[in-house]
Amino acid sequence: MRIALALIAGLFAAGSAAAQAQQQPDGAGSAMGEVASMAQLLAAGYEIRAAVPNGSKIIVFMQKDQSAYACEFASLAKTRCGTIN
Repeated sequence: MRIALALIAGLFAAGSAAAQAQQQPDGAGSAMGEVASMAQLLAAGYEIRAAVPNGSKIIVFMQKDQSAYACEFASLAKTRCGTIN
C-alpha cells in the first residue's frame, strides 16, 4: 500500500503543471467544497492517508490536522480535489 501511495505522489509531482490550473487553498482549506490540486495540498503539508479504487478511478484521502481533502483521479491530467469536512 505504501508503494502505491508513493507512486501516486510521484505521479502528481510530475504532473503538477496541469494541476496548477485549479484553484489554490490558502493553506488549510477552510471553506466547504474548496478545490485544490494534489501538488498544492502536498506543498501545504497535507499527508496521504488512504487510496482506494472506485471503478476506473482512484480516490486519495489527504489530511492535515483537522482538515481533510478527497482527490479523485480519472487520469493524471484529469484530477480534482475538494474538502470533505
